[in-house]
Amino acid sequence: MENMFRLMGSEDFSDRRRCIWVNGPVIVGAGPSGLATAACLREEGVPFVVLERADCIASLWQKRTYDRIKLHLPKKVCQLPKMPFPEDYPEYPTKRQFIEYLESYANKFDITPQFNECVQSARYDETSGLWRIKTTSSSSSSVSEMEYICRWLVVATGENAEKVIPEIDGLTTEFNGEVVHSCEYKSGEKYRGKSVLIVGCGNSGMEVSLDLANHNANASMVVRSSVHVLPREILGKSSFEISVMLMKWFPLWLVDKILLILAWLILGNLTKYGLKRPKMGPMELKIVSGKTPVLDIGAMEKIKSGEVEIVPGIRRFSRSQVELVDGQRLDLDAVVLATGYRSNVPSWLQENDLFSKNGFPKSPFPNAWKGKSGLYAAGFTRKGLAGASADAVNIAKDIGNVWREETKRQKMRTRVGHRRCISVA
Repeated sequence: MENMFRLMGSEDFSDRRRCIWVNGPVIVGAGPSGLATAACLREEGVPFVVLERADCIASLWQKRTYDRIKLHLPKKVCQLPKMPFPEDYPEYPTKRQFIEYLESYANKFDITPQFNECVQSARYDETSGLWRIKTTSSSSSSVSEMEYICRWLVVATGENAEKVIPEIDGLTTEFNGEVVHSCEYKSGEKYRGKSVLIVGCGNSGMEVSLDLANHNANASMVVRSSVHVLPREILGKSSFEISVMLMKWFPLWLVDKILLILAWLILGNLTKYGLKRPKMGPMELKIVSGKTPVLDIGAMEKIKSGEVEIVPGIRRFSRSQVELVDGQRLDLDAVVLATGYRSNVPSWLQENDLFSKNGFPKSPFPNAWKGKSGLYAAGFTRKGLAGASADAVNIAKDIGNVWREETKRQKMRTRVGHRRCISVA
């Protein structure tokens, strides 16, 4: 209670936000990372509040993914803590199945986020030793402002909070065709028979290219830099599982060499199709930079057949064309920007110790989940759902230990006070 009195003493009374005391952590984000953390806290007996700017859980999956997407890794390495995927789910669950799994997960652990609650700022109050999180909440009729006060803050907004839109000469000022980010792309059906340029050759770019080709669009994909492409499965086993198994026995450089040989045997020499491999191996590159290799699920077949054309970098856009760096010009109807996402943490979190300017923790995995003054990060490991789950377990245990100790002391103080009352009586 002393903390609360200190806070009240330092309050700016010109700010008329409604103030809410949270007797536990506030979790910002109701995606897989936030849900996993909430579930683990529930198991530890720690109360919490989850704030989510969208009107649903896992808004990235529900509103910003294309229809054909599936999990790229096997379900057993993508399940969240304390609840496996249903046995009848396929090895690579579909978008709909994954959303249903997350909804069941939230129901099982009684997770009810505060939806449409957008965090504007979060700062640590040194005087009170508490976090102050200011939000705005909008409905059809009004906009309200809130301030949540808590001891612990869990940042679970994820690596993909905001889409990245590159600045390309003429794209927004001259080009008359449709321009969408991959998060707005749903299906290639509407592009049937049209000429579409995909900017970006990561997993999203490759999958959008495949989908467009399957819908008989004229697809071209911009590849400016080198990229590792691995088959999703090798001899019926996930490439990811094989790499994890190999790293238990062999040094990293040898694991990369084995993976590249296997990829060459299955996919062939990709250089002649315009896809150059980085000098650094796929697993080393993933560890050093967080850049994930592309897991091929059919796009390479379309590239080899010419149904998807690989083109170099862009010089500029005009009304209905794109000019490439090699001087080639392509007539276009639409552009899909598969240019990725970024963290939005620096835009609202007022803190310099745990997070760097790019919105990711400064410390590498596995030490990126905990900061100072009750600040935690879930889902910023660049290791997918498995990394987010590991963060959630660590965070919940750390908070749970403090919570149980303080609850025990509080009960002891209550008993002592009760005995004194009896003896005085």
